[in-house]
Amino acid sequence: MSARAARERLESWTPRTRVGKLVFEGRITSLEELFAEGYKIREPEIADVLVPELREEVLSINIVQRQTDAGEKTRFRALVAVGNEDGVLGLGLGKARHIRVAIDKAAMDARMNLIIVRRGCGSWECGCGRPHSLPFRVEGKCGAVRVVLLPGPRGLGLVAGELGKVILRLAGIKDCWTRTYGPTYTATSYAFAMFNALKKTYEMVVPEDWA
Repeated sequence: MSARAARERLESWTPRTRVGKLVFEGRITSLEELFAEGYKIREPEIADVLVPELREEVLSINIVQRQTDAGEKTRFRALVAVGNEDGVLGLGLGKARHIRVAIDKAAMDARMNLIIVRRGCGSWECGCGRPHSLPFRVEGKCGAVRVVLLPGPRGLGLVAGELGKVILRLAGIKDCWTRTYGPTYTATSYAFAMFNALKKTYEMVVPEDWA
Protein backbone atom coordinates (compact mmCIF):
# COMPACT_ATOMS: atom_id res chain seq x y z
CA MET A 1 0.00 0.00 0.00
CA SER A 2 1.65 3.22 -1.16
CA ALA A 3 1.68 6.55 0.68
CA ARG A 4 -0.61 7.92 -2.01
CA ALA A 5 -3.15 5.14 -1.41
CA ALA A 6 -3.02 5.84 2.33
CA ARG A 7 -3.70 9.54 1.74
CA GLU A 8 -6.63 8.76 -0.56
CA ARG A 9 -8.07 6.39 2.03
CA LEU A 10 -7.80 9.07 4.72
CA GLU A 11 -9.56 11.65 2.55
CA SER A 12 -12.60 9.40 2.24
CA TRP A 13 -12.47 8.11 5.81
CA THR A 14 -15.66 8.17 7.86
CA PRO A 15 -14.91 6.83 11.38
CA ARG A 16 -17.05 3.88 12.43
CA THR A 17 -15.77 3.38 15.98
CA ARG A 18 -15.63 5.56 19.08
CA VAL A 19 -11.83 5.58 19.02
CA GLY A 20 -11.86 6.51 15.35
CA LYS A 21 -14.11 9.48 16.05
CA LEU A 22 -11.84 10.64 18.90
CA VAL A 23 -8.81 10.49 16.60
CA PHE A 24 -10.67 12.11 13.70
CA GLU A 25 -11.75 15.00 15.94
CA GLY A 26 -8.21 15.47 17.25
CA ARG A 27 -9.03 14.48 20.82
CA ILE A 28 -6.40 11.72 20.68
CA THR A 29 -3.15 12.75 19.00
CA SER A 30 -0.63 10.00 19.77
CA LEU A 31 -0.32 6.24 20.22
CA GLU A 32 0.90 6.74 23.79
CA GLU A 33 -2.29 8.59 24.64
CA LEU A 34 -4.44 5.98 22.92
CA PHE A 35 -2.81 3.05 24.75
CA ALA A 36 -2.80 4.93 28.07
CA GLU A 37 -6.60 5.16 27.83
CA GLY A 38 -6.80 1.41 27.19
CA TYR A 39 -8.10 1.78 23.63
CA LYS A 40 -7.34 -0.54 20.73
CA ILE A 41 -6.97 0.28 17.06
CA ARG A 42 -10.02 -1.03 15.18
CA GLU A 43 -9.58 0.96 11.96
CA PRO A 44 -6.34 1.13 9.92
CA GLU A 45 -6.91 4.83 9.24
CA ILE A 46 -6.28 5.52 12.94
CA ALA A 47 -2.69 4.36 12.49
CA ASP A 48 -2.24 6.53 9.40
CA VAL A 49 -3.40 9.60 11.33
CA LEU A 50 -1.35 9.01 14.47
CA VAL A 51 1.76 7.67 12.70
CA PRO A 52 1.72 9.19 9.19
CA GLU A 53 5.27 8.11 8.30
CA LEU A 54 4.69 4.35 8.47
CA ARG A 55 6.74 2.23 6.09
CA GLU A 56 5.79 -1.22 4.85
CA GLU A 57 7.86 -4.34 4.21
CA VAL A 58 6.53 -7.62 2.80
CA LEU A 59 8.19 -10.36 4.86
CA SER A 60 6.80 -13.44 3.10
CA ILE A 61 4.16 -14.66 0.66
CA ASN A 62 2.95 -18.26 0.76
CA ILE A 63 0.47 -20.28 -1.27
CA VAL A 64 -2.34 -21.84 0.75
CA GLN A 65 -4.31 -24.65 -0.87
CA ARG A 66 -7.53 -26.20 0.37
CA GLN A 67 -9.28 -29.26 -1.01
CA THR A 68 -13.03 -28.80 -1.62
CA ASP A 69 -15.74 -30.75 -3.42
CA ALA A 70 -15.16 -28.54 -6.46
CA GLY A 71 -11.39 -29.17 -6.41
CA GLU A 72 -8.42 -27.32 -4.97
CA LYS A 73 -8.79 -23.67 -3.98
CA THR A 74 -5.61 -21.66 -4.04
CA ARG A 75 -5.09 -18.51 -2.01
CA PHE A 76 -2.09 -16.40 -1.09
CA ARG A 77 -1.08 -15.52 2.46
CA ALA A 78 1.06 -12.44 2.99
CA LEU A 79 3.01 -11.38 6.07
CA VAL A 80 3.66 -7.64 6.26
CA ALA A 81 5.46 -5.48 8.82
CA VAL A 82 4.97 -1.73 9.20
CA GLY A 83 6.98 0.74 11.25
CA ASN A 84 8.30 4.28 11.39
CA GLU A 85 11.88 3.29 12.36
CA ASP A 86 11.36 5.35 15.51
CA GLY A 87 9.74 3.09 18.08
CA VAL A 88 6.49 2.04 16.38
CA LEU A 89 5.99 -1.43 14.86
CA GLY A 90 3.10 -3.48 13.50
CA LEU A 91 2.77 -6.99 12.09
CA GLY A 92 -0.14 -8.45 10.15
CA LEU A 93 -1.37 -11.33 8.01
CA GLY A 94 -3.69 -11.28 5.02
CA LYS A 95 -5.21 -13.93 2.76
CA ALA A 96 -6.74 -13.50 -0.68
CA ARG A 97 -6.95 -15.07 -4.12
CA HIS A 98 -4.65 -12.39 -5.52
CA ILE A 99 -1.21 -11.45 -4.18
CA ARG A 100 -1.81 -7.68 -4.24
CA VAL A 101 -5.05 -8.01 -2.30
CA ALA A 102 -3.40 -10.30 0.25
CA ILE A 103 -0.59 -7.77 0.79
CA ASP A 104 -3.09 -4.90 1.23
CA LYS A 105 -5.07 -6.94 3.76
CA ALA A 106 -1.90 -7.79 5.68
CA ALA A 107 -0.84 -4.13 5.67
CA MET A 108 -4.19 -3.06 7.11
CA ASP A 109 -4.01 -5.83 9.72
CA ALA A 110 -0.52 -4.65 10.69
CA ARG A 111 -1.83 -1.10 11.16
CA MET A 112 -4.43 -2.40 13.60
CA ASN A 113 -1.74 -4.33 15.45
CA LEU A 114 0.68 -1.52 16.27
CA ILE A 115 2.90 -1.54 19.34
CA ILE A 116 5.30 0.94 20.89
CA VAL A 117 8.86 -0.31 21.25
CA ARG A 118 10.81 1.18 24.13
CA ARG A 119 14.43 1.71 23.16
CA GLY A 120 17.49 2.42 25.25
CA CYS A 121 21.11 1.51 25.89
CA GLY A 122 21.01 -1.56 28.08
CA SER A 123 24.41 -2.94 27.06
CA TRP A 124 27.09 -3.00 29.78
CA GLU A 125 29.68 -2.57 26.99
CA CYS A 126 28.30 0.81 25.97
CA GLY A 127 26.47 2.94 28.50
CA CYS A 128 26.07 5.90 26.12
CA GLY A 129 22.48 6.49 27.24
CA ARG A 130 21.15 6.89 23.69
CA PRO A 131 18.12 4.95 22.39
CA HIS A 132 20.01 2.90 19.81
CA SER A 133 19.29 -0.55 21.26
CA LEU A 134 17.05 -2.22 23.84
CA PRO A 135 16.81 -1.18 27.51
CA PHE A 136 16.98 -4.79 28.73
CA ARG A 137 16.84 -8.43 27.65
CA VAL A 138 13.47 -9.58 26.30
CA GLU A 139 12.15 -12.90 25.09
CA GLY A 140 9.28 -13.79 22.78
CA LYS A 141 7.65 -17.01 21.65
CA CYS A 142 5.28 -18.07 18.91
CA GLY A 143 4.55 -21.71 18.18
CA ALA A 144 7.78 -23.68 18.48
CA VAL A 145 10.00 -20.63 17.87
CA ARG A 146 11.60 -18.73 20.73
CA VAL A 147 13.59 -15.51 20.28
CA VAL A 148 15.83 -13.76 22.80
CA LEU A 149 16.85 -10.15 22.13
CA LEU A 150 19.87 -8.72 23.94
CA PRO A 151 21.02 -5.07 24.06
CA GLY A 152 24.14 -4.39 22.00
CA PRO A 153 26.80 -1.65 22.10
CA ARG A 154 26.83 1.16 19.54
CA GLY A 155 28.35 0.14 16.23
CA LEU A 156 27.48 -3.54 16.62
CA GLY A 157 24.64 -3.50 14.10
CA LEU A 158 21.86 -6.08 13.99
CA VAL A 159 23.08 -9.61 14.62
CA ALA A 160 20.02 -11.44 13.26
CA GLY A 161 18.64 -13.17 10.20
CA GLU A 162 17.43 -11.11 7.25
CA LEU A 163 13.80 -11.21 8.34
CA GLY A 164 14.76 -10.27 11.88
CA LYS A 165 16.85 -7.35 10.64
CA VAL A 166 13.86 -5.93 8.75
CA ILE A 167 11.62 -6.09 11.84
CA LEU A 168 14.25 -4.56 14.14
CA ARG A 169 15.03 -1.80 11.64
CA LEU A 170 11.35 -0.87 11.28
CA ALA A 171 11.14 -0.71 15.08
CA GLY A 172 14.09 1.69 15.23
CA ILE A 173 16.60 -0.73 16.77
CA LYS A 174 20.12 -0.19 15.40
CA ASP A 175 22.26 -2.47 17.59
CA CYS A 176 21.09 -5.80 18.97
CA TRP A 177 22.13 -9.41 19.60
CA THR A 178 19.58 -12.14 18.88
CA ARG A 179 19.33 -15.79 19.83
CA THR A 180 16.78 -18.05 18.21
CA TYR A 181 15.52 -21.52 19.05
CA GLY A 182 13.25 -23.83 17.08
CA PRO A 183 12.23 -23.91 13.40
CA THR A 184 13.09 -20.30 12.51
CA TYR A 185 12.60 -21.10 8.82
CA THR A 186 8.88 -20.71 9.55
CA ALA A 187 8.65 -17.00 8.73
CA THR A 188 5.33 -16.36 10.46
CA SER A 189 6.33 -17.95 13.78
CA TYR A 190 9.76 -16.30 13.71
CA ALA A 191 8.33 -12.86 12.93
CA PHE A 192 5.64 -13.03 15.63
CA ALA A 193 8.11 -14.39 18.19
CA MET A 194 10.29 -11.33 17.58
CA PHE A 195 7.22 -9.08 17.59
CA ASN A 196 6.11 -10.48 20.96
CA ALA A 197 9.60 -9.93 22.37
CA LEU A 198 9.66 -6.28 21.28
CA LYS A 199 6.16 -5.80 22.68
CA LYS A 200 7.48 -6.62 26.15
CA THR A 201 9.82 -3.62 26.11
CA TYR A 202 6.74 -1.41 26.51
CA GLU A 203 4.75 -3.70 28.78
CA MET A 204 7.49 -4.40 31.33
CA VAL A 205 8.08 -1.90 34.12
CA VAL A 206 11.63 -0.55 34.21
CA PRO A 207 13.10 -0.08 37.73
CA GLU A 208 13.84 3.54 38.58
CA ASP A 209 17.55 2.89 39.08
CA TRP A 210 17.77 1.72 35.45
CA ALA A 211 16.58 5.05 34.06
